[in-house]
Amino acid sequence: MTTPIDQQLTPSGGWHTTRVRIDVLDGNLFSRTVIKLINKFGKLEASNLFKMLIRNFSLFRAWLPFAARMMPYGEIDRCDTELVILRVGWNCRSRYEWGQHVDIGLRAGLSVEDIARIPLGAEAIGWKPRHQMLMQACDEFHHDRMISEPTWQQLSQHYNSRLLLEVIMLIGHYEMLAGVLNSTGLPLESRLEKVLATTNIHSSK
Repeated sequence: MTTPIDQQLTPSGGWHTTRVRIDVLDGNLFSRTVIKLINKFGKLEASNLFKMLIRNFSLFRAWLPFAARMMPYGEIDRCDTELVILRVGWNCRSRYEWGQHVDIGLRAGLSVEDIARIPLGAEAIGWKPRHQMLMQACDEFHHDRMISEPTWQQLSQHYNSRLLLEVIMLIGHYEMLAGVLNSTGLPLESRLEKVLATTNIHSSK
């Protein structure tokens, strides 16, 4: 038996929801062209996010290169990046972040089985050792605002100091972004709603 991924995978307490507090802005021809190019080169569909953020264009312009350096142009493995972002989105109950990165993660090489394990965290059966530690690091950062010494030591077996900094910044950046998305009530793009509605996972029931 299979179930659409968005019906089966929902965090305890549900996704954070609120009314749309900051509307997306279509903008002028220049901003629409910029957003189209960002989506193309970033290999994503985040028009609603960008159309919301351009309401503060100077902030958007400063944030974008940093965000791109985290994803998709980070140095750690792309699947590792997507696993981190999805676990952060799950922990923060951010449906926009989750929906975006189910799609991006599948295209980056994650399997549906990988995504189905993410809600179970580090305790799920089937993780590679470094992926298990990434789940643990996301949870510790979320709950304690730091990564414990045992988790750090195990991560150090897979990443050097340069990449460990990237892992921490990646977690922190997407925690911040999830809070922005939850607080503004940004709706998920319609194409991504279809991805969640049509991507099936095996039922555990």
